[in-house]
Amino acid sequence: MKHRSESSHVSADSLRTLVSRLAAIRGSLVQSHSDFRERILGLHPAYRQSAANLIHYLSLRQHDIRSLQDELAALGLSSLGRAEAHVMWTVDAVLDALQHLAGLDKEALDSCEYPGFREGRSLLERHTAALLGAAPAHRGVRIMVTMPSEAADDYLLVRDLVSHGMNCMRINCAHDTAEDWRRIVEHLKRARRELSLPCRILMDLGGPKLRTGSLQPGPCVVVWHPRRDSYGRVTHPARIFLVPIGPKQTTHAGADAVLPVPGEWLAQIKAGERIHFKDARGKRRALEMMGSSGQGRWARSDQTAYVVPGTTLLRVDVAGEAKRETLVGALPPRDGEILLRKGDFLLITRKPPVGNVSPADSFELEPSPATISCSLPEIFACVRTGERIWFDDGKIGGMVKDLEGDTLRVEITQVRPQGDRLQADKGINLPDTRITLPALTARDVEDLKFIVRNADLVGMSFVRHERDIHQLQSCLRDLDAEQMGIVLKIETRQAFERLPNLIFAAMRQHPVGVMIARGDLAVECGYERLAEVQEEILWICEAAHIPVIWATQVLESMAKRGQPSRAEITDAAMGERAECVMLNKGAHIVAAVSTLDDILRRMENHQSKKSARLRQLHLRAMLEGSEP
Repeated sequence: MKHRSESSHVSADSLRTLVSRLAAIRGSLVQSHSDFRERILGLHPAYRQSAANLIHYLSLRQHDIRSLQDELAALGLSSLGRAEAHVMWTVDAVLDALQHLAGLDKEALDSCEYPGFREGRSLLERHTAALLGAAPAHRGVRIMVTMPSEAADDYLLVRDLVSHGMNCMRINCAHDTAEDWRRIVEHLKRARRELSLPCRILMDLGGPKLRTGSLQPGPCVVVWHPRRDSYGRVTHPARIFLVPIGPKQTTHAGADAVLPVPGEWLAQIKAGERIHFKDARGKRRALEMMGSSGQGRWARSDQTAYVVPGTTLLRVDVAGEAKRETLVGALPPRDGEILLRKGDFLLITRKPPVGNVSPADSFELEPSPATISCSLPEIFACVRTGERIWFDDGKIGGMVKDLEGDTLRVEITQVRPQGDRLQADKGINLPDTRITLPALTARDVEDLKFIVRNADLVGMSFVRHERDIHQLQSCLRDLDAEQMGIVLKIETRQAFERLPNLIFAAMRQHPVGVMIARGDLAVECGYERLAEVQEEILWICEAAHIPVIWATQVLESMAKRGQPSRAEITDAAMGERAECVMLNKGAHIVAAVSTLDDILRRMENHQSKKSARLRQLHLRAMLEGSEP
């Protein structure tokens, strides 16, 4: 029995209706292109076709075509769901097929410049190569890695990252110094020469980052805790490093605590001795001395202890003239913090006094609200009552209740049941506030002088408006660096909402890219909207043939602790839809690069942007028959 196609059941009237609907949509695309023709001509010649395609895509998405998509799919035609890179070409191809099915003569279409199917893909590939360099031979998606501070003094780390698949190095100018950056860049240049592998350099401008101000330092106390199992039994004793008091006290990265003591007393300590003391709570505690490392001595403890300066340490079972007692030397204060619980009020001040303690830390019956300053007092002119505010990557949420002169009164609305602690230098997000601060600071303008001499790309942080991009482009012209690649970091709600406008402004120079800074975006737009937001950014950038960098928390557990979660693997695989995936620093970053390299290489066989690629599967059991 022959199968009859579903299209044979569609009436001629229905087909003509589909032709009319799609022709009307095409007409709106042509009109939008005409409206923006002059603006498109003012862009860099390399982007004029791409800009036209972006206009077509934005015009197409002004229509709700979901029912039309279902009807087209039922006819075996393209449903326009993967038309981003070649919008008008796809519409024309479907319209031509519909006219043929309806028995209509092919109508002459209004002329309009647009990229074809292959040309749309080719434009994206060319723009990506211009920004990020040629793709490695075994995968099309590049890997970017944020450099830790220690890379300035660790050439082998940089070399290992390049050899394991890093294609672009990112240096965040919000951290470290120009001398640190210079050493990192020199390490990369050396690695490129030795390995004969390309690797570009992106340097991010710090931008006007809104952060919490300073706080009163905490007490001078050192705390350690042994690790225990579910029954309270010690599985890993705490490791304590005793060092001689002096201007250059030794530290050790593997220590749970460091105690400075007089060097003469410390030099007499032998492995196996037990040192007794009473901690800050009056608890009797002991240290078991282990071995030495340079002038320092290692000890272990099976008990939690709180040690303050002046604590008496007592050697037992020693004879002769050996000195038995000594005192712990000066200890650094702990970082100040404010404990906030739901319903508490927090005062944010324009002027930068040192913040005070949280009401939860006070013994007053009606404690005063805690106070903290912020790094950008200019935002006081932008904030309005009723707007949301988030601290520390969204861990603490609040609502602006009052704005009185130099003080914002914030009610804490979202924290964990036990409360959360707010520290100095933590990020502040104001997703509802229309911030009008320029994206370039005076320091950014100064840092640009270093960047244009040493990097291939400059990342623009906290971009919100076209004028921010125009200012950066003007600075680059003044530095004779108009050809430098620009990466727009989309990390605020304002930037997301104005993304097409930002792309048009950036297209005045070539090349350009977009980074999806998903951490800040999740806070600004809401975690529940992040999946939708990052999809829309991918669509818009593909329509503009602009490469995308998929950033923030990719394989974060792998990079920091050496073991990824299942969710992180899936997230990394989703990054294949971008042109570049960025990893952040961590102790296991080299292993994370290798893992990401493998994931991206495998996913390339299954997915290209939104399109599934149907390579041969090896699951043939049903076709070959079941096992006996």
